[in-house]
Amino acid sequence: MVEPLHHQAKQPVSAALAGPYGHPFHPLLVTVPIGAWVGSLVFDVASHLVHDPDFLARGAMWLIALGVIGALAAALVGFLDLFAIPPGTRAFRVALLHMALNLLVTVAYAANFWWRQAGEGPSGSVGAGMFALNAVSLAVLGLSGYLGGKLAYHYGVRVAHETTQAEGYVPAHRPTGRRHTD
Repeated sequence: MVEPLHHQAKQPVSAALAGPYGHPFHPLLVTVPIGAWVGSLVFDVASHLVHDPDFLARGAMWLIALGVIGALAAALVGFLDLFAIPPGTRAFRVALLHMALNLLVTVAYAANFWWRQAGEGPSGSVGAGMFALNAVSLAVLGLSGYLGGKLAYHYGVRVAHETTQAEGYVPAHRPTGRRHTD
């Protein structure tokens, strides 16, 4: 019997690198760039609200750098998840768009870091161009995150099979044999 194509997308290409069945590493790793880049936008906004904004501008710059490093780590594991999806499927097309948007966002943030650290580095409130690039990049990241959610929650990529998930909804047996009422 041939397994359905969607079953292939649930198994890791390499469990050691991508995470074991039902526990992929990619969703865990993406929290680093998302958190760092959201934090950088918060720091950008805050740099316009305080008397001495230099520390916030520097903090935003380093959060952007941290996000780029985290995004590269998440991308490496994400590529392994992509290879588990059968080519020519809707899930594969969504995954390619998700990957392309994430790579675009990572390049945009790398450019934003380079722009910010050019010369003597950041001083004063964050400039309008840098702020706009940060905000637009984060909006595109949100769209890509939506697609990533569609891959996991709609298409079930790297998510345990429904029969495995059903195990969590079987009533637990009490070892004492006594009936318990709440």
